[in-house]
Amino acid sequence: MAARAEAYVDTSALIAFADRSDSHHPLFRQLFADPPRLVTSALVVAEGHGWFLRRYDTLRALQFLAMIEDMTPLKVLAVGRAELDAATALLRRYSDRELTLTDAVGLHLMRARRIRHCWSTDRHLALAGATLAIDAN
Repeated sequence: MAARAEAYVDTSALIAFADRSDSHHPLFRQLFADPPRLVTSALVVAEGHGWFLRRYDTLRALQFLAMIEDMTPLKVLAVGRAELDAATALLRRYSDRELTLTDAVGLHLMRARRIRHCWSTDRHLALAGATLAIDAN
């Protein structure tokens, strides 16, 4: 049997999975129950931690980090100068959109790794040509 394709995981998917009040929680709970190989960036982890810290408290932010540590199919990719340069070029290219640096790094990683599946609720992450989980399910 062929291995399932790698998927990129965005902050919004991690938040939806961890926060039961999120309207997309049931979808991401189902997807994370039997995931393919998953990749994300260190910026996504930082963004998610910050979201739980601002929205809730330190305890919830630390629980989020513990969840990331426990996700064995999830590979967290480092973001170095090359990724930042590529992301900056994408931010300039798509300056008519409100992309964050985290989004642009995600777009770059999906293109560089030829990832065709993106777990996100943010429609602009389809700019890389990936199918969004919210559209595929």
